[in-house]
Amino acid sequence: MARISGIVIPDNKKINIALAYIYGIGPVSSKLILKSAGIEFDKKSSELTAEEINKIQNIIDKNFQVGGELKREIQKNIQRLKEIGSWRGTRHNRRLPIHGRTKTNSRTIRGNVRKTMGSGRKSTAEKT
Repeated sequence: MARISGIVIPDNKKINIALAYIYGIGPVSSKLILKSAGIEFDKKSSELTAEEINKIQNIIDKNFQVGGELKREIQKNIQRLKEIGSWRGTRHNRRLPIHGRTKTNSRTIRGNVRKTMGSGRKSTAEKT
């Protein structure tokens, strides 16, 4: 199993899919990395040589922010929004959705709470 940026990528997958296991690298950036390294997209990650792994590692280190470093950067940005008191920051504080139609499309965060009349009532047939 190859280790790239501290993450063990799976052997049985194609390298363009396996690179997406690294936090901060998606399908588009994995294709960009492989193109600049000169590696075919349909090659399995178990077939990579040590030289190819080093090429990929060097490209990621130079051009991308991945893993814990990226998570810290995102957390700092959220903390800044909270400190300045912006709308998005207050939504983060309250653990509510930040974007979109937040009245109805927030079931995952609020729980399956339906705020309509009679939503939690039992019918008369079920009461007896």
